[in-house]
Amino acid sequence: MSTQHDPGQEQQQPIASSSRDPVTASDGVDLPVKHDKKRSKWDTDDGEAGSSSPSSIPAIKRRLVRPKKIRRPDEPDHPHSPQNPSLPPSQSQALPDETHEVSIIAPEPISTSNPSPIVRPHRPPPPSPTIPLPPSNQQKSYARSKYAPLRSSHPPLISCRSVFNYTRLNHIEEGTYGVVFRARCNDTKQIYALKKLKLDEEKQGFPITSLREVMALMQAGEHPNVVGVREIVVGDTLNQVFIVMPFIEHDLKTLLADMPHPFLQSEVKTIMSQLLSAVAHCHANWILHRDLKTSNLLMNNRGQIKVADFGLARKFGDPLGEMTQLVVTLWYRSPELLLGAKEYTTSVDIWSIGCIFAELMQGEPLFPGKGEIDQINRIFQLLGRPNDELWPGYSSLPLVAKINPIGPMFSTLRQKFKHLTYEGHNLLSALLCYDPKRRISAEEAGKHPYFSENPLPKHPDLFASFPSQAAGEKRHKSLVSPSAPIRLDRIEKDNLADLESFV
Repeated sequence: MSTQHDPGQEQQQPIASSSRDPVTASDGVDLPVKHDKKRSKWDTDDGEAGSSSPSSIPAIKRRLVRPKKIRRPDEPDHPHSPQNPSLPPSQSQALPDETHEVSIIAPEPISTSNPSPIVRPHRPPPPSPTIPLPPSNQQKSYARSKYAPLRSSHPPLISCRSVFNYTRLNHIEEGTYGVVFRARCNDTKQIYALKKLKLDEEKQGFPITSLREVMALMQAGEHPNVVGVREIVVGDTLNQVFIVMPFIEHDLKTLLADMPHPFLQSEVKTIMSQLLSAVAHCHANWILHRDLKTSNLLMNNRGQIKVADFGLARKFGDPLGEMTQLVVTLWYRSPELLLGAKEYTTSVDIWSIGCIFAELMQGEPLFPGKGEIDQINRIFQLLGRPNDELWPGYSSLPLVAKINPIGPMFSTLRQKFKHLTYEGHNLLSALLCYDPKRRISAEEAGKHPYFSENPLPKHPDLFASFPSQAAGEKRHKSLVSPSAPIRLDRIEKDNLADLESFV
């Protein structure tokens, strides 16, 4: 390429010259020969640009006023990779490092009639990336549901206390899932019942029955007729776990055996009203007790009933799903469980309440069967033989085809309880209904007209008090003949330890 010397352009400085180093021919790019009197790349062929002074060239003005003022906001600000604002973004990204000279390729001629710079529309800056702060530094407050309890109402997580904070007084009874003791708290000097869980033979960890019992006691224990849980204490070994509960003086089974006569009708109504209220509370909280009987109903000396022993209790849902059939003590087990039903509802607790209702009135169990077959026969003898009309789906039960039902075709319940009023018989029949779907609920039974007719329920404070066998007290039974006299030297030797000799 050859250059021509124009006399009018001898005094002009090269426009494309800069502080950058020139690019050599080794780069493989044809470059114009550098000369003192170089033709400007902005000059046109007709020489119009040559007659103008260097200060009148718009390209020089745009190059001098544009640095960092017309730069697009989304372009990075890199000191080592400057971008030419006069080039499109596709070409500006391909510029080499500033240590090399840009190859000068004459672009299309730009008309000098419009020297004003190109005005680009204003674009808002992109949002800066937000870095999430750790939870401890976040100041944002979230709306709290009005149904959620306050955090201050939840007890703090602390370790269990030792069982040695209690002093053992006496043994009360032993059940299937634990042993119950009477103990005194060393701090408050109050009397409590400690139930030791049977964990000696457990090889699969903590038993699920005990977890269900603790859960049910903590959830349903707020009701005044349900035994609550005070705390869980532990011993020296892993198999020494105790549930601390309030101490109740009596259970109904022992009380019925020691009473000279059964409860009055007004007292039965008071007991049944409290029992139905407690069971309705458990069912409302989706808890099945599955072991209601007189030995699991406690009563204090103020006539207040407490439902206890949630060892077989569990949560249920909708749909219920399959659950174990081996639940509820045999004498209080519903007929659908005896006949092998795989699904059952809260009606199994209602049947047990009906058996308890009859036991309170007559002073002895209603169906004291010796086995499952004998239990079914006793039910059929009193309530009559069921059928598909009386109990829809009866013939489809698994064990119906294996038994030979005996008994009358109708119920003899009214003949057995002749002294019971019409409303009382109506309630008892609704509790002992064959069809589980037609069986009355605990909430409906608590509102039955039987509780509003005479005699009205007696106030719990008016109940008679009895010696507590759980507290180590014994009833003074009438003796046929007086006992032999007791020697004084023997009393001094025993230090009055054998108190039963005085009875």
